[in-house]
Amino acid sequence: MITIVASDLDGTLLTPEHKVADFTKKTLNKLHQQNLTFIFATGRHHIDVGNIRSDVGIPAYMITSNGARVHDADDNLIYSKNVPETLVPQVIDLLKNDDQLTIHMYSDTQWFINAEDESLKEFHDNGFTYTVFDVNNPPVDDIAKVFVTMPEHEYLVQYEEQLKAQFGDQLMVAFSTPWCLEIMAAEVSKGAALEAVAKLLGKTLENCIAFGDGMNDYEMLSMAGKGIVMGTSHEKVKKALPNNEVIGSSADEAVAHYLENLLLK
Repeated sequence: MITIVASDLDGTLLTPEHKVADFTKKTLNKLHQQNLTFIFATGRHHIDVGNIRSDVGIPAYMITSNGARVHDADDNLIYSKNVPETLVPQVIDLLKNDDQLTIHMYSDTQWFINAEDESLKEFHDNGFTYTVFDVNNPPVDDIAKVFVTMPEHEYLVQYEEQLKAQFGDQLMVAFSTPWCLEIMAAEVSKGAALEAVAKLLGKTLENCIAFGDGMNDYEMLSMAGKGIVMGTSHEKVKKALPNNEVIGSSADEAVAHYLENLLLK
């Protein structure tokens, strides 16, 4: 019996304009009224997701920074795992000399970036914005994740390979979108965080349905009782999860329609 619903945001629950559309809001509120637990499971910062949760209007759990932070429905921090302080400068050193990359970091309360980027305003228009940091003297305290962006996926693949070669099992490295490569502590994943929330609720992952579109969703989609892949996912995601059901796109609010048909009718 499904009692927990978890969903990624960008490319999955949010529209291409990075909004929660009206039908999706109504569906999530119906789920809440039927006592289902909803979990936002995303690479975004918890402050950013908290604003989205307020807009939707339900007391959802939040798995953020790909599982490095978990907050309950009352906004209490129930799990936190940082990138080891000694590894943060080493990761930045590997990336900082390539001018084609934009380097980001999330701490408990801030979003850091190595250079101004006005195009990011469309992703975060709810008051949560970045602070520019010095790559030669990066902050190292309470870093939930480091992530690097650039438009060409194959260009970023070389850094995925380098990071895995240099740090091995010390870090978790995964793509959230084809143009965004994310680096977290080794034990961090949306799947591990989802399992922790389920246990807290006295449930198992058999009670959970999850939706996602990125390789950072792999653990969550493979561990959930029912893991649903978006039709617009990168081919790497579909190949990694060949037996998982594939649905439509975020533009068509496919997650909300699927939930309406599965759980609300």
